[in-house]
Parts: sequence; structure tokens; C-alpha cells
Amino acid sequence: MELKGKKVIILGERDGVQGPAIAACVTSAGAEPVLVQTQCFV
Repeated sequence: MELKGKKVIILGERDGVQGPAIAACVTSAGAEPVLVQTQCFV
């Protein structure tokens, strides 16, 4: 999947992969995170 130049919304999980970690990955792939949140799904 080509992410370069795309805008993404990121929902992370508190006990899994958190939002900032996903944001770092998509930023390195060339995407722009516009919303980053980490939620607790119980």
C-alpha cells in the first residue's frame, strides 16, 4: 500500500500497539497523521 502523501487517522490500543507508535511508522512511510489517539477497549 502506498502511503506517501496520504492523511491518516490512527486509533491505537492501550494494551496493544499505542497510537504514537503507529504514527511513527506511518510518518516514516510518508503519510501525515491528522489524528492520533490511544483508547482503552474493555
